[in-house]
Amino acid sequence: MTRLAALYQHVVIDHNRSPRNYRPVNPHSHHAVGYNPLCGDRVELFLDVYEGIIRDIGFQGESCAIATASASLLTATLMGRRVDEARSIARRFNAELEGTEPPAGVEGLGELEALLAVRNFPGREKCARLAWRALEAALGGEAALAVTTEAERSGSG
Repeated sequence: MTRLAALYQHVVIDHNRSPRNYRPVNPHSHHAVGYNPLCGDRVELFLDVYEGIIRDIGFQGESCAIATASASLLTATLMGRRVDEARSIARRFNAELEGTEPPAGVEGLGELEALLAVRNFPGREKCARLAWRALEAALGGEAALAVTTEAERSGSG
């Protein structure tokens, strides 16, 4: 087993068994639901943003180990950060997951890098992205988000 695969397995197991910030945030200023109708994964994300800072962030839902671990890592990584930083980290995470050039000037991903091993399992990438898509929807003011597109249903996404 490669070092990245071992780290991935450890991080996913740890964050799935003991998810960080697994709770609703009340009051919250931003909220969205990530849902994958193909597998039934559902992640509900809550953020309390004040003066551009994520003061509190949490999630709930029913999802596979990868989606739960990704949501847990997202909340642990973004707690206390500025919204613009959160968006930059999300862009970097998505670029790295897609294997494209990450945006310039964005810091490394830290523990999130362990999730990049999911690239070896293309069918599971949408699991790792679920909470991140909910984050995009929440920060964009959308109330809900279905993450599975026609391209993903046909296997070309």
